[in-house]
Amino acid sequence: MAVKVLVVDDSSFFRRRVSEILEQDSDIQVIGFAVNGREAVEKAAQLRPDMITMDVEMPVLDGISAVKEIMASNPTPILMFSSLTRDGATATFDALDAGAMDFLPKKFEDIARNNEDAIKLLQSKVKDIGRRRLPRTFRAATPVKPSISTKPTSSLSQRASTSTTQIKQPDRSFQRAAPAASTSSNVASMRASGKQYQLLAIGTSTGGPVALQTILTQLPANFPHPILLIQHMPAAFTPAFAARLNGLCQIKVKEAQQGDRLQPGIAYLAPGGQQMMVEGRGANRTLRVFEDHSERISYKPSVDVTFASAAKAYQGDVLAIVLTGMGADGRDGARMLKQTGATIWAQDEKSCVVYGMPQAIANAGLSSESLALSDVAARIMRELGCG
Repeated sequence: MAVKVLVVDDSSFFRRRVSEILEQDSDIQVIGFAVNGREAVEKAAQLRPDMITMDVEMPVLDGISAVKEIMASNPTPILMFSSLTRDGATATFDALDAGAMDFLPKKFEDIARNNEDAIKLLQSKVKDIGRRRLPRTFRAATPVKPSISTKPTSSLSQRASTSTTQIKQPDRSFQRAAPAASTSSNVASMRASGKQYQLLAIGTSTGGPVALQTILTQLPANFPHPILLIQHMPAAFTPAFAARLNGLCQIKVKEAQQGDRLQPGIAYLAPGGQQMMVEGRGANRTLRVFEDHSERISYKPSVDVTFASAAKAYQGDVLAIVLTGMGADGRDGARMLKQTGATIWAQDEKSCVVYGMPQAIANAGLSSESLALSDVAARIMRELGCG
C-alpha cells in the first residue's frame, strides 16, 4: 500500500516540486497540500495522512507550532524541511523536540552529491518514516529546552520555545527515555560483563538527534571514558547540535576538531561533511578530522570510518552502539571492532524511527544485545560500573 503524504509549504513552487518527486515512486501518494501551519493541522485531521512533509517557516502558524498541535491531536510522522543556517538548525531541533521524526535541507543540492541521489534519499525517507505508526495516547507537555547560543534567537525559535506549556505532547515512549524510576526490570537484572573499556562510540542517522539526546542527558558528569558520536547531519547543523547537547547534558559535548585529545566525560560529535578518526595510542590518542573527497564513501561523517579507526586505536576496549537510521553504515566498522574483541549493541526495532542500521548490525550477528532506547543509558551505566 502506498504511503499517503500531506505536503506543507507556503511556496507553490516547492509544493509542486516535492509532489512531483514523491509521485515518481509508485509506493508514495500525495493526497493533499497545505500552505501554512494552521491549514496543515486541519488537513492532518481531515485526511489522516501516513506522513507529512513540513516547512519550518510559514505564515499564520509556523512549522514548529504546527508540529506540536498535530502531534497533540493526530500524531503523524513528520519530516521537516529546513534551511542550512544557525537559526534554521535551532528551529529544526525544536521541531524534533516537538515530535517531528527527521529533517532534510530545503535546498536539494545540499542533500546529496547529485540530484538523482537526493531524489532517492527523499523518497526513501518518506517511505521509511511514513510506515512508522505512532501511539495515539498522550502525556502532559514538557517545555522544549532552549539551545545554548551566543547569538540572539530568532522570533520563530522564541515562539517555538515558549508556546508548549498549554499543548499536550504525544507519547513518544517508543523513542524517548522513560523516567529513571521506570527503567525496565530486564535492564535492572542484567549484570555487567566485567570487561574493561576505554571508549564509548555511538553511530546513528534518521531519528538520531532525539535518540542521542535521550541517552546523553542521562550520563553523569564524571563519566569515565571519552565518547565518540557519529550522526549523519549537514555541516551547518553539527555546531548547533553539539551546543544544544552541551547545554542539556551533565557531560561536556563539543563538535570535534582536528587534534582534539580524547578525555573522559567529553563527547565528541563528528562534524557534518567531514570524517572523524582516532589516531595514536594510550594517553596520546587524538582525533583526526578531515575533508573526505572519496566517492567510495557515501556518508560524511561515516560510522564505518570512525568505528574502524577506533578498532585500530583501542583494539577490544570499546563499547560501540548503533542506533536508529537508514542504510547499513556502521556494519563494516562494527565487524572490525568485533574482531578485536569489542562489544557491540544495537537499538531494538520497536524503539527505532527507522530500523535500518541496527538491523544490519543484528542480521550480521555482530550485536550481543538489542536494547530499547529507553534502556540504553541505564545499560551503559551498568556495563561500565558507573551507575
